[in-house]
Amino acid sequence: MMSGFAGVVVPRRVADALDLTVDNSRGNAEVRAGLGGTYAALGGWALVSSRPAAETAVGVVWLGAAGVRLASLALDRPKTSWPFWAYLGAEIVFGATALASARRR
Repeated sequence: MMSGFAGVVVPRRVADALDLTVDNSRGNAEVRAGLGGTYAALGGWALVSSRPAAETAVGVVWLGAAGVRLASLALDRPKTSWPFWAYLGAEIVFGATALASARRR
């Protein structure tokens, strides 16, 4: 939820951290919606919901991001500075933690 909140509040900083170029108001709006609103809403729902499905959804989303990030290594051959690997690690940890939490319920 907090990563999404950051995307809503400071979209250009989030875009910069992800090495994305936002050079107009439309790009800024897309970062707010796609990287901000999506994750904030999903995380917020999981936070207030008592349903394990909410935490499962959060876990699947984070692990899906990690899986596609790994696939991008072969497909896109991105520059892999330390933030790339840090985000991958965070995605795996956040995803696994959410799934483990959902299973405990």
